[in-house]
Amino acid sequence: MKKIVVALVCVAGLMAPVTASLATTSGSTDKKSMDQAAAINTQLAVAYLKQNNLSAARDTIDKALKQNPRTAETQMTAGLVYDQLGDQKKALGHFNEAAKLGKDNPDVLNNVAVYQCRKGDRKRGEELFLKAAASPLYKTPAVAYTNAGRCARADSRPKDAEQYFRKALTYKADQPDVLQQLAEVTHELGNNMQSRAFLQRYFASAPASASMLLLGYRVETELGDAAAAGDYSKRLIRDFSSSTEAETLLREQGTRP
Repeated sequence: MKKIVVALVCVAGLMAPVTASLATTSGSTDKKSMDQAAAINTQLAVAYLKQNNLSAARDTIDKALKQNPRTAETQMTAGLVYDQLGDQKKALGHFNEAAKLGKDNPDVLNNVAVYQCRKGDRKRGEELFLKAAASPLYKTPAVAYTNAGRCARADSRPKDAEQYFRKALTYKADQPDVLQQLAEVTHELGNNMQSRAFLQRYFASAPASASMLLLGYRVETELGDAAAAGDYSKRLIRDFSSSTEAETLLREQGTRP
């Protein structure tokens, strides 16, 4: 799964929580001041997270929540903070609130979906990824479809995963990560001719890896092409001799106990 990318801009040079001034004569000015303070404290909490200063991140985001809990960015950041603190109940609550407040913000939906697929409800995460991908405001729908595929695959639904990975390829045909996922999932589904095709496309767009060479060996073995299987075997042993995949290959060939 892709690492969460927080869609917030950190404020350089500001490393102390901000308290909004209440010494104003206008109620609307008070609210504006509080909203601004909440936004700055939210950005500061992100900065503290990047420094792994979890205590300061928690204190700062708690201040932001008191100042203005009605923004998706603040709720999402609170989810990130409490996730890092190991309080999954609070984290999930904040992420769910972020999804409600940011229902039209595909970046927020994508970030919440990452958490849901990793620690929450995978089907809910998949739903949010697809909603983000469908938004005309989202610049990288292929990423959301790829993430939806990973989520479905982790949920033991390889056919759904294949559908999402194929959708991701419609945006760019030579994505090595997506081609690898499709080669693996079609092999798992027993469609080795398709897996062979995705393997060939993968090797045309990315350097060989031990895992893909091992997959190539297995696919060609099942297809009955001994020469092609032997070629994958030789490349794996030659280029990745100390890898776990090479060890696995030798066991599968019966040359190592």
